[in-house]
Amino acid sequence: MKRRDFVRNTGLASAFAAAGPLAFGQQPGLPAAEPFRLNFAPHLGMFRSSAGEDPIRQLRFMADSGFRAFEDNEMRTRPEAVQAEMASVMAERGMRMGVFVAHSIYWNEPNLASGDTELRKQFLDEIRAAVPVAKRVNATWMTVVPGHLDLHLNMGYQTAHVVESLRQAAAILEPHGLVMVLEPLNFRNHPGMFLSGSGQAYEICRAVNSPACKILFDIYHQQIQEGNLIPNIEACWDEIAYFQIGDNPGRKEPTTGEINYKNVFKFIDGRGYSGILGMEHGNSITGLEGEQRIIQAYREVDA
Repeated sequence: MKRRDFVRNTGLASAFAAAGPLAFGQQPGLPAAEPFRLNFAPHLGMFRSSAGEDPIRQLRFMADSGFRAFEDNEMRTRPEAVQAEMASVMAERGMRMGVFVAHSIYWNEPNLASGDTELRKQFLDEIRAAVPVAKRVNATWMTVVPGHLDLHLNMGYQTAHVVESLRQAAAILEPHGLVMVLEPLNFRNHPGMFLSGSGQAYEICRAVNSPACKILFDIYHQQIQEGNLIPNIEACWDEIAYFQIGDNPGRKEPTTGEINYKNVFKFIDGRGYSGILGMEHGNSITGLEGEQRIIQAYREVDA
């Protein structure tokens, strides 16, 4: 079958014409696509229609599509054999491992902000348990969310409690060269969380004063929470170790909302950032068409 007939018959002719040949090297029978300039990291399920349910096939599809990184919030809960196999594929394909969530997140009640010693112990035990996971999958960063506000305590006391918990966690991670990245969350999706702004995260990281405690700057969350994205990124640049992506409104891929991702990525790249940018968002269109649109959107905004 001629190539153009194959494309037409699979219903991808319009997407192929819009994207150009490099964006679609992941299709069967075609060479792997040119790598993205920036280290964009998809997650499992983002390319399910193209690659099926198997996580290994999904990883290979990501690599074939030009992605050089991968993140997985649920990595710590996966069987060790699956973790090891995924790490092997990433190493084989030259992909870097991004974040996984390091602990149980308290969405509706305070834990670290409360100063409760038993809840702090639970958190620290989970940080210890995350160390072998990180080593197994060759991860450097793990997401930490300090949990809900304690409405019975002054903010100063809450901050002191959180800083003390994070100092103890940093002491666990530092000898292994691992980094917890604190993620501020927006008021609309996650009301009542202790950590919400980039300036607050910056203050806490300065107080913890450890290379094992840095900021995860989620561009979607901070567009909602505070806007002024590029100046805020610049203001806390020294404490940022990781970025995540999502357009607003909708939390879908870049080009679907109000954020000028091309300019944001240009700024980040211009500052010499060589880390990972996690694609923590949904697909604006379902099925194969939507998955091809994800790839093309990232081609359009790659710095």
